[in-house]
Amino acid sequence: PSGPVTKKPALPTTGSSPEVRDSSPVSTTLTWAWPAKGPLIGRFGGAGVTGKGLDIAGKRGDSVFAAAPGVGVYAGSALVGYGRLLIIRHDDNYISAYAHNDRFLVGEGERVRPGQVIAEMGASGADREKLHFEIRERGKPVDPLRFLPARE
Repeated sequence: PSGPVTKKPALPTTGSSPEVRDSSPVSTTLTWAWPAKGPLIGRFGGAGVTGKGLDIAGKRGDSVFAAAPGVGVYAGSALVGYGRLLIIRHDDNYISAYAHNDRFLVGEGERVRPGQVIAEMGASGADREKLHFEIRERGKPVDPLRFLPARE
């Protein structure tokens, strides 16, 4: 017999857009962008929840942007320490998480474009107004600075 058979996952047929690919690796298919404009105040590997991602300062109501194209898979506040949390699935390997929002502008099952405003920054579950941003590869937190473009 030949080698192992790989099954491609079924993708939704409604609302498909050219940005969504049906295969990995994402490193060649996704272009990442910063999810907020404020200064970086916490880095990956630091203490607490911050250690799993980045903290970006801002004011209540500041725009939170989709860092890459995908589909909303969670919008709620059930995860302790993340406040109002929005999670976007980008493909089979990558998700991004946006925590401490004041208000969601997209919901579960909704397709997002890169740079689209998906939430408003807040301080839900946090000590100050900020965005906590994570990228997870196959469920494990990875340093978002490896994926995001350099800032001026």
